[in-house]
Amino acid sequence: MTARSESEEIDFGRAASGGGFQLDSSPLLARSPVELSDAQRDDPETAAELWRDGRVLLVDEYGRTPVDAEGSLAWTGPGGSGSGTNVVLLGMYRGRARWGVRASARDSELLWSDLRVLGDWLGDAEAGLFATAVGLLAWHDRARYCALCGAGTERIRSGWARRCGGCWHEEYPRTDPSMICLVHDGADRVLLGRKAGWPDERFSVLAGFVEMGESLEGCVRREVREEVGVEVSDIRYLGSQPWPFPRSLMVGFAAVADPDAPLHPADGEIAEAHWVSRERVRRALEADAPVHGMRLPPGISIAHRMLRGWAFG
Repeated sequence: MTARSESEEIDFGRAASGGGFQLDSSPLLARSPVELSDAQRDDPETAAELWRDGRVLLVDEYGRTPVDAEGSLAWTGPGGSGSGTNVVLLGMYRGRARWGVRASARDSELLWSDLRVLGDWLGDAEAGLFATAVGLLAWHDRARYCALCGAGTERIRSGWARRCGGCWHEEYPRTDPSMICLVHDGADRVLLGRKAGWPDERFSVLAGFVEMGESLEGCVRREVREEVGVEVSDIRYLGSQPWPFPRSLMVGFAAVADPDAPLHPADGEIAEAHWVSRERVRRALEADAPVHGMRLPPGISIAHRMLRGWAFG
């Protein structure tokens, strides 16, 4: 087994100094100024006080929340004691505690919408609060039983942990790292793929989950090789973004590949992959409809920020 050369490693220094293109701006879901201290999570009396004067964001099982007539988040007043199993403390915003509560959109006359639709219209704080509520409540839905002994678990720390009622083991919310990589040819073409099951016109950069024992840059090499059959070099870090669908952290990279190498889309995973010109990407990013049969990711995603940085950088 040979040692990896320095040129194969992720070049953080080059990224930080501006070598090559960068994200055109910080990803929306990475900008949240909301903070939450351990004291606010852990002290039952503090949590109860924060609940009484707080505001509540309802989130259904599909990650949707009610919106008002202007398309803003429809925060509501608290009800009950705030100690239910489907209640999580999100943070402080505009002088009030913000809570997320699992609710049902059934039998509701309100308009419910999800983060992908609302993301571009929300401010940094509300987008971050909504993302936290979606991810944290989804984790609670899947963590009701202890992974060690199988007994039921209960919500603690204002929703930021669960404790087993059998062995007292504590579990904390999981975040699954995933790489997302803009592969380009070093000049004016970028490699885009369409996942199996996506609409015919929807394309994006390549992405995949990090496997056990794997580095981030190792994941970049493996996923690109597996998804389209090409090798990459010059891997550079670009930025990161929480992605609560249901609980990922998207870590963005750029890498270079040979555009003359044959593409082999992974059967059952990638429906098609193509090298696309910079000008075509620019037109698609600026359009509200598909351009020449291609629609790119929405502004809420780090993929959009990566493509804009490459296309207009």
